[in-house]
Amino acid sequence: MKLKLTDVSLCFTVIRLSDTEEEQNNLTGTEGGNITLPDPVLERGYLLYEGNVIAQVINRVLIIDEGIYINKLHWNNNSGLFTITDLQKRDSGIYKIDSKKGVISTKSIYSLTVYGKMVFFFQTCSRHSDSCYLLCAVDKAAEITLWWYKDEEVVNQSSSAGSLPLTVTKQDLSSSYRCVAGNPAEERTLLVDLQTFCGENSTAVQNNTESRHRKIILMVTLSLGSYLLA
Repeated sequence: MKLKLTDVSLCFTVIRLSDTEEEQNNLTGTEGGNITLPDPVLERGYLLYEGNVIAQVINRVLIIDEGIYINKLHWNNNSGLFTITDLQKRDSGIYKIDSKKGVISTKSIYSLTVYGKMVFFFQTCSRHSDSCYLLCAVDKAAEITLWWYKDEEVVNQSSSAGSLPLTVTKQDLSSSYRCVAGNPAEERTLLVDLQTFCGENSTAVQNNTESRHRKIILMVTLSLGSYLLA
């Protein structure tokens, strides 16, 4: 009796339990503000800063490993999300979450950049019979872009200087003007009432030939929104 070998197709299913791919995200924040890391730790896991464990979750309980984070770092036991509060520039850096659920481990990496709060300056430099010279400026101007808008049109823009001038003619006093300052973390807007600062009844000018300086300084707070100078 002869045995005849036939082709046999064998199908193997290989199940591999391994770490998921690490996700890298860029995050931005502002001094004094808060940032929530978007990936959760639901059961157990670790939060690392620059390679060092600063907190861990064990049996759904947060344990802070670095004392400076005791009142600064919070973990929501419902969402599983970490929140860093009262941000400072020194908090910039690489954060890593290592979340473990059963035999599955999920790792996420974040590069956080914290920017200083913007301090807005608006200045009516001079007023003449046929024009008005305005200046919008920002303190701590690193990575800040300034725009002057006339209605919805950008009429001047700069990302290389901390101040941006604008000359408004008498014919344009009825238009709406605003100065916008922005960096990767936030954007601020100042609405300018030209009739108040450049109109014929403005106290910025004593008569049609003499110019006079006025200056208004406004510190922009953390709340988002627009501010009307009036």
